[in-house]
Amino acid sequence: MPESRTAPRETAAGPRTPAPLRWVWLAAWPVTAVFILSNAATPLYVLWQHKIGFSKGTLTVIFAFYIVGLLGSLLVSGVVSDRLGRKTVLLPALGLALAACVIFATASSVAALIVARLFTGIAVGAVVSAGMAAVTDVAGQHRKRLAALLASCAMVFGAGLGPLLAGVLSETLPGPTVTVFMVEMALLATAVLAVLRMPVRRPAAPAKGAWIRVPGVPHGNGRQLTLGIAVFAPGITTTSFVLSLGPSLLSGLLGTTSRIVAGAMAFVMFLAATGVQFAVQKLPRRTILAAGAVSITLSMVALVTAVHTSSVPVLIASSLLAGAGQGMGQLGGLSLLNHSVPAQRLAEANAALNVGGYVPAGLLPVSAGYLSDAIGLTNGATVFAVVLMGLAVIGGLVVVASRRKVAEPA
Repeated sequence: MPESRTAPRETAAGPRTPAPLRWVWLAAWPVTAVFILSNAATPLYVLWQHKIGFSKGTLTVIFAFYIVGLLGSLLVSGVVSDRLGRKTVLLPALGLALAACVIFATASSVAALIVARLFTGIAVGAVVSAGMAAVTDVAGQHRKRLAALLASCAMVFGAGLGPLLAGVLSETLPGPTVTVFMVEMALLATAVLAVLRMPVRRPAAPAKGAWIRVPGVPHGNGRQLTLGIAVFAPGITTTSFVLSLGPSLLSGLLGTTSRIVAGAMAFVMFLAATGVQFAVQKLPRRTILAAGAVSITLSMVALVTAVHTSSVPVLIASSLLAGAGQGMGQLGGLSLLNHSVPAQRLAEANAALNVGGYVPAGLLPVSAGYLSDAIGLTNGATVFAVVLMGLAVIGGLVVVASRRKVAEPA
């Protein structure tokens, strides 16, 4: 339906007058709601494997379709959001997320799980570009640092809450593969209401160019994007590894297949990612990124120690450090882009940052899984840790070497 002539126009700069602070928080809620869905299925795959009957290789294919949907969404959602408005992207994305919940709750085949994961990936790609940009729009020019903090925390908190909810609900209530998605549908419904009432308006001067393209940043902002990816990419790859192979490591170290324990470990990892961002938010962006690289490096040292000594406390420490590393890398990257990229290209810039992070996050953990099947989980985890340690060290060196070239606002 065409918009009413009396409806407020959208502009990439957000509301003409600053929105109340509560709306900055509410604008971040759709990001949290969709990211709860992103990892909610993680503790449940073992149940579907038993019910439907498929191999670990097939499970990898199901996971891969999530990455396919996410990356495909990032190729278009940022550009569309910058040109047509945040709501134009967010509302269909939430619709796909609701559809994914229905498919997950009724899944009786591998094909259904693939479609549900594909829809989830598309929705996640939309919210990390348009959703995070919407938080910045609502916050306004004078609250950009707060916007980056809330958008980043919304993502990691939702990512951790999803597997915890799924683990607890599937162990304690009937319908272990149904209940969590019914709860998630209710959460997504509230996110739809938040988007409908969100005080953002249509872009006044949208950027031009191809509608479908590899997302990028305006000329002159490449350095900020590179610095963000240098730390965010190894950070999110590390947490993806914990999500995918963490239950297997716990099973080997603890001898437990409890979905609550696996979900709790993922939750505390992302809780660390959330808490550390509030702790470091006032530090210079370069310092945040450098600290993130150090945290990721220490996480990989702890991972190697854990798998070779069968130490559960060290494995948990590795997860906490991984979460902190992703949180700082994500916050530093988003803050640099929020500060330097014009509003009419911000969603695309956010998409570019996430493409740089999710490509290795999709490829390396899957490769580690296949490698672990061939040479054993201990050796596979060790090889993965060494590779990620090298990437984190390189990322930290890039940040340190660029300290004189990155502007830090007062």
